Amino acid sequence: MGLFDKFKKGLQKTRDSFAGALGGIAASFTKIDEDLFEEIEETLIMADVGVDTSLKIVEKLREAVKRDRVTDPKEIRRYLKGVLLDILQGDTALEITTKPTVLLVIGVNGVGKTTTIGKLAALLKNQGHTVLLSAADTFRAAAIDQLQVWGQRSGCDVIAHQEGSDPAAVIYDGVAAAKARGVDVLICDTAGRLHNKKNLMDELAKINRVIDREAADSKKETFLVLDATTGQNGVNQAKQFMEVTDLTGIVLTKLDGTAKGGVVVAIKDQLGLPVRYIGVGEQVDDLQPFDAQTFVDALFCEE
Repeated sequence: MGLFDKFKKGLQKTRDSFAGALGGIAASFTKIDEDLFEEIEETLIMADVGVDTSLKIVEKLREAVKRDRVTDPKEIRRYLKGVLLDILQGDTALEITTKPTVLLVIGVNGVGKTTTIGKLAALLKNQGHTVLLSAADTFRAAAIDQLQVWGQRSGCDVIAHQEGSDPAAVIYDGVAAAKARGVDVLICDTAGRLHNKKNLMDELAKINRVIDREAADSKKETFLVLDATTGQNGVNQAKQFMEVTDLTGIVLTKLDGTAKGGVVVAIKDQLGLPVRYIGVGEQVDDLQPFDAQTFVDALFCEE
């Protein structure tokens, strides 16, 4: 299955509600007026694009329609596609420019963080990179075990300590091993206890100090994993994480299980963060690099 087909299948629920509603709007209006714009705004909000972002999109739509003197409601779809693409575009690919490139993966429990790391490791290995995993979520024994299972599946070694040990010490050993072995990517799992922000902040600060000191010449990325089914709550979660650490991208999981796919647009617009990867299914190869054009084409695709 190609990238477009994966996106199309993964966005089925969002497309059914979003594109279906848009089609109904275009068919029920004979002219472009304020009522039509209000209907579009409501449709965007229902797809979890968010109120502020929806207002912004509709305003850009108004300007484009006025500029080009568009009168046929059926044309709205094409213009809306263009507006969404403008918001979503930007360089989102993970660039592996140093040995190792260090990837810190954070997120609250239950979003699919450890599974995402396993799938990402498999994806990078398929691209020809060598990958090492560091099990620094020492808060839960299950997280260490789960990462080791994913390590076996993807053929990647895992650096792990005992449950309850210092996460920064695990990262230290991970960086040392990555450098000694000359691997391309070190992916670090971390605990995500947002309810105690102070502990999380201290832990991440300590981890970042270790990486900055031990891998001073390495490129570092910090990805936040969000569950797409939580919609706007995921955006709020991201805002909280942004208060405690510098994020460089979002990984959105479980996009296939929700009609709230519009949250992708909200993340880029409200947080200014690129969506780097999206999860569109259960299989190991269902984590895909995000591509704005493919996403928008799949969202507006007519069966």
